[in-house]
Amino acid sequence: MATGWAREGAVQDQIDSTVADGVAAARERMQNRGPSLAFCEECDEPISEARRKAVPGVRLCIQCQEAADRDAQQSGLFNRRGSKDSQLR
Repeated sequence: MATGWAREGAVQDQIDSTVADGVAAARERMQNRGPSLAFCEECDEPISEARRKAVPGVRLCIQCQEAADRDAQQSGLFNRRGSKDSQLR
C-alpha cells in the first residue's frame, strides 16, 4: 500500500494506538470498584436500588453519570492524523 511519506505500517500503528487508547479509557470508566454507593459521589442524591443492582459498583446517579459521559465524549474527540487540512479547522 502506498503511504507517501509515512513509513510502512504507520497506518496500522495509528489504528492499534487508537484501539489501545479506547480500551484503556473503557477500563478506567469501569464501575466495578467495590460496592455500589447508596448516594451519588457528586450530588449526594440517593441512587435507586434498581440502578445499584443493574450496575454493580455504581458511584453516580443517572444525571451525574450522563453529565460525566458527555464530558468524556467531548474531551475524547481529537484527530490523530494531524493533516494540515484538519489543523486549519
